[in-house]
Amino acid sequence: MDLDMEGSKVQRLYDACNHVFAQKELPNFLQIQSLKNLLDTFEAVDVGIDEFSFHRSPSSSPDGTKELICGQGVTEITYIHIHECDNFSIGIFCFPAGAIFPLHDHPKMTVLSKVLYGSMYAKAYDWVKVEKSSSRTIGLARTVENGIRSAPCEPSILYPKSGGNIHSFTALTPCAILDVLSPPYSEEHGRPSTYFSEFPIPALPGYIVLEERDLPGDLVVIGAPYLGPDHLTFYE
Repeated sequence: MDLDMEGSKVQRLYDACNHVFAQKELPNFLQIQSLKNLLDTFEAVDVGIDEFSFHRSPSSSPDGTKELICGQGVTEITYIHIHECDNFSIGIFCFPAGAIFPLHDHPKMTVLSKVLYGSMYAKAYDWVKVEKSSSRTIGLARTVENGIRSAPCEPSILYPKSGGNIHSFTALTPCAILDVLSPPYSEEHGRPSTYFSEFPIPALPGYIVLEERDLPGDLVVIGAPYLGPDHLTFYE
């Protein structure tokens, strides 16, 4: 598929995702890499965010029709929904400095993420051995990532069983992540979002015990409208 077609970057991303994730076969390595390369071209302004602004500004979106979301002015974890269908979802998480998105998983999903601006501390784990105990998941996991992501950096890819499927973020500065999930979360189809507590193993560096926990009571995510380019065409 030609990823250099005309249209906004968001439209091109949607078209590429629709091509890759709507097929019956699982995506191959080259297809995932092509999506990663496309995601790597994105900047905050491409999805309607002014990363430098603290307050509502006269800056306009790329098509000149709307003001932009003020990246530095976000005060709570904010999700900007762009698209969701049975096969994939596209959206942006914006974080104020100091915000924490707790340890959670992406069951049976492939996830591509691009830090659009700012810096965050990321921890990510993959299961080594997992079991259900009293209807709760518990098990041994290995560390895949434990460090800082700062824009500009290349997009990350996680898979159902590798790449850091269980991860958390702490915003060191105001920052934002553009996410593509395939397939999206769905309680109905056995893909709920599960949260975890972590217990280090001093005698086994690089490994950790994870235990399922309830949804953190202090986790608040608000919604905000998508203010990027208009005239997007989504095919169901």
